[in-house]
Amino acid sequence: MSNNEELVEEIITTNGDSFEKVKQRLKDRSKKMAQTKEMLSKQANQTKEILSKQAVKIAKQAEEHERFINKVTYLLGVLGFGGFCFLLGARPQDIPYVYCFFYFTFVPLRWIYYRFKKWHYYLLDFCYYANTIFLVDLLLYPKNEKLFMVCFSFAEGPLAWALIIWRCSLVFSSADKLVSVLIHLLPGLVFFTIRWWNPATFEAMHPKETSRRVSWPYGVEDKSYLLTWLFWVPLFAYTLWQALYFLIVNVLRRQRLLRDPEVMTSYRF
Repeated sequence: MSNNEELVEEIITTNGDSFEKVKQRLKDRSKKMAQTKEMLSKQANQTKEILSKQAVKIAKQAEEHERFINKVTYLLGVLGFGGFCFLLGARPQDIPYVYCFFYFTFVPLRWIYYRFKKWHYYLLDFCYYANTIFLVDLLLYPKNEKLFMVCFSFAEGPLAWALIIWRCSLVFSSADKLVSVLIHLLPGLVFFTIRWWNPATFEAMHPKETSRRVSWPYGVEDKSYLLTWLFWVPLFAYTLWQALYFLIVNVLRRQRLLRDPEVMTSYRF
């Protein structure tokens, strides 16, 4: 009997020792896991702090870069505008060349920028439609009196009024706003200088050996003719653009625009 009791006690002692060892192992493992968790938490906080500092640093650098770009844009804008005003008074006959250079340089850049911003449907607006007609007149048909009248009406009418209606601002530190103003302002100045200040036009409007000044560079005095080409034909061309714009934006590309609400048009402005 005593042998059995000793055996039982030995088993209990052995099992007790094993249980204590297992318990101690679990404690050690839990302690290691807690230490590992604490270490990972510290590393995560350190990484988060480093990333936060880097983000602040990058934001400051981006802000400084943007500020520098704005200063350069402002300087170039003021100098360019001053040079343009000087040229307008000194050599008005060269203003059409400045306009053509501006259009072929900045409008393609604007297309790239607007395509990136999803604003490219703005390039279907009337100002670009009219500016394309202006280029055709200046480069291909500079002596066509009828086309000149239509262009003159567009430049001194809808495009000039758009500066007020669309609240265009001459902000020298913003290249986009500068281009917006010039797209609407330059054509009016171009056709104004061609009609009133260009030496060849001035000579045509003041025939030699006469004291009478004609009202139009090409010697046209028929009021019905002037009304047709200065009002009715431009009005028809403007109406045609409105119809085409509505067809493209609200019919042909309607589903595409509904799928992407970020794409901007004049109807969504």
